[in-house]
Amino acid sequence: MTTPQIRPYRPADHDGVYEVCVRTGAASRDARSLYSTDDLVPDIYAGPYLMIEPDLAFVLDNGQRAVGYIIGTADTERFVAAYTQRWLPLMRERYPQPPMPETAEDRQLANLFNPGRMIWPELAAHPAHLHINLLPDYQGGGFGRALMTEFMAALADRGVLSAHLAVYTANTAAHGFYARLGWSEVPVAEPGPWTFLAKRTS
Repeated sequence: MTTPQIRPYRPADHDGVYEVCVRTGAASRDARSLYSTDDLVPDIYAGPYLMIEPDLAFVLDNGQRAVGYIIGTADTERFVAAYTQRWLPLMRERYPQPPMPETAEDRQLANLFNPGRMIWPELAAHPAHLHINLLPDYQGGGFGRALMTEFMAALADRGVLSAHLAVYTANTAAHGFYARLGWSEVPVAEPGPWTFLAKRTS
């Protein structure tokens, strides 16, 4: 059995990243068939990063395909501007923008069309942010830690001093993972179901 390896993202990994994203897209559980298309969750939480900052995307490759990834941005405000200019026009061709979020899919679409939701004044000192996901069979083997190390080193190489991420408050397993890696909570106003964590890159 080939030991999975971490490497930079390649365009050929796009579908693999999307698959990992949707299979972990319901609070770390499988989100397939929850919405009208399985591309919805990845189009919000993976696709824009692969387009806008592919040089900060890394995959866990099991020798056949991506089975995990870490993606993000070095500068959240700059990313939001690029998302608005480059990603949203593509998404408006693909999805209707709901006038009033009423269903679970509407709420996801509201997230898609509101990139400003990524900007929190309390997190200004931690300009980078990231998303990390691994298929269940590859969790708990040290691959998540290795992906985080790779990503934070890439940020440090770019002169970025600190990063943040969001985790569901109810996801106690994820909180334990990040705590072991030295991430600390940053209080924000009206966080909803999320807890925000931050860490220096070095």
